[in-house]
Amino acid sequence: MDRNASSSITTLSDGRAPKEDIVKQLANASSGDGSVWSQLLSNPFFTAGFGLAGLGAVLRYGSLGFRRATELVRHRMLVDLEITRHDESYGWVLHWMTQQYQNQLAPVAKRERAGIVESLIRRFTPGLHHLQMKTHVETTASGSKQTAFALVPGHGKHILRYKNAFLAVDRERVGRSFDSTGQPFETVKLTTLYYYRNIFEDIFQEAHQMALASTEGKTVVYTSSRNLSWDKSGEPKRRRPFESVVLDKGVADRILADVREFLDARTWYLDRGIPYRRGYLLYGPPGTGKTSFVQALAGRLDYNIAMLSLSQRGLTDDSLNYLLLNVPARTIVLLEDADAAFSNRQQRDGDGYSGANVTYSGLLNALDGVASAEERIVFMTTNHIDRLDDALIRPGRVDMTMQLGNASRWQMEQLWDRFYSEQDPRGEGKKRFVERAAVAGLVNNVSTAALQGLFLYNKGDVEGAIALMDELAAHRPGSQPIPRQT
Repeated sequence: MDRNASSSITTLSDGRAPKEDIVKQLANASSGDGSVWSQLLSNPFFTAGFGLAGLGAVLRYGSLGFRRATELVRHRMLVDLEITRHDESYGWVLHWMTQQYQNQLAPVAKRERAGIVESLIRRFTPGLHHLQMKTHVETTASGSKQTAFALVPGHGKHILRYKNAFLAVDRERVGRSFDSTGQPFETVKLTTLYYYRNIFEDIFQEAHQMALASTEGKTVVYTSSRNLSWDKSGEPKRRRPFESVVLDKGVADRILADVREFLDARTWYLDRGIPYRRGYLLYGPPGTGKTSFVQALAGRLDYNIAMLSLSQRGLTDDSLNYLLLNVPARTIVLLEDADAAFSNRQQRDGDGYSGANVTYSGLLNALDGVASAEERIVFMTTNHIDRLDDALIRPGRVDMTMQLGNASRWQMEQLWDRFYSEQDPRGEGKKRFVERAAVAGLVNNVSTAALQGLFLYNKGDVEGAIALMDELAAHRPGSQPIPRQT
C-alpha cells in the first residue's frame, strides 16, 4: 500500500519533470562549451554578419529618425519664402541683395562703428561668393555707346545678415524647365529662423523703395523681346519735360486733359460695363514729334512706356495679344508705324523674310477683342493714315485721332523762345526768323525736328540760326531760292 502510494506520488511529481528538464537543457545548451548558441557566437562569419545587419538597421532607422527630427525642427524653427521669376518683386530682391553685397565690400571707414562682438560677427559672416554680370549697352543720340555694369547674385546658395538675422538665399534654375516665353524657370528662396519671420516684410518694403528710388524722376522704356516678354531697354531715362515737345497751339494740352480724365474715370467705366481702355492715334509727317510727345506725356503722368513695332520680325497675332495682355503696370503702350507692318508685307529682305505675321484681324482683336486687356492706354503712330483701314481707327479702338503736322508760325515762335530767350529777350531776332521762314515757304512745310536741329547747331547764335534758313530752305524738296535781305 505504501509502495503503491509512493510510486503514484512519484508519477505525479514526475509530470512536471519534462518542462523543468527542457528549461535546464536549454540553459545548459546556452552555457555549455558545446552548445549551439556558443557555436554561433564563436563563428566569425555569423558575428560579422549579425553585427553588420544590426549596424545597418541602426543607421537606417537612425537616419530616418534624424531626417524626421530635422524636418520637425525646420518646420517649427525655420520659415522660408519662395519668389518666382515671373513675380515683379523678383528683380527687386536681386537688386536688394546686390546692395547688401556692396555694403559688405564698403570700406571700413564708411561703415558705422561697431563693438567687438559686432565686428567679429561682420568678419565671419559669409557673403555673396557667386556673382553674375549684368551689362546694359545703350546707344546715345550721337551714335556712341554707353555701357553700364552691375553685379547681381548668381545661381546657388548665399548667406546674408540683415537686422541681426541670418538669411539663407538659394537662387535656383529648375533644371531644363522653361516657361511659355522660352525663359528658364528660376526661383529665389529666402530662409530664416521663425523668430525673425517679420523681416520678410521689411526686406520687400526696402527692396520696393530701392526700386522706386532707382526710377524716381525717370521713365522706364520697355521693348518686346523674341521670348514674348517686356524687357527694360537700358537704364531708366530722365523724364522728358512736357513743354520740351512743341506741338501746335492747344494740341498737347488737349491730349493731356483727355488722358487725365480717362485715368480719373475708372469707376465710371466699370459701373457701366464699358471696357476700361483708351486708344489714341497720332499721324503726320516724319519728325513732327509723335514719339517724342508720348515720351513727354509719360513723364508728366509718371508712367513708363512699352514700345512695340508691328513690323518686328517674328511678331504674330498670338504674340501681339500676349504682350498687350502682360503690359507692366502704369505703362503706356506705344505701337509705332502702325501702317508699316501691312504695307511692307510683300517686300522681302536678303534672307527671304517678308515682314511680321501680324494680320489686321489679329491687331483688331488685340486692341478690343474678347480676350484683350483692360486698364490700358495705347498710342499708335503712323506717317500715312490713308493706309489704315477704317475698322482700325473706329471709336473703341481709337478714341482720339490727332494730326501732328509740320511747324506752324506759332510753333516756330515757341521753339525760338526755348532756345534763344536769353539772347533775344525783345524778340527782334524771332520776328526776323519767322518772317524769313515765311518768305522761304517753310511755314507749315518744315518739321519741328529740322528746326530743332538747326537751333542745336547754332546754340546761342541768333544770327547764325537766321542765316542757316537759306540752306534749310534750299534743301527742302521743291523749294525756291530765298531772296537775300539787304
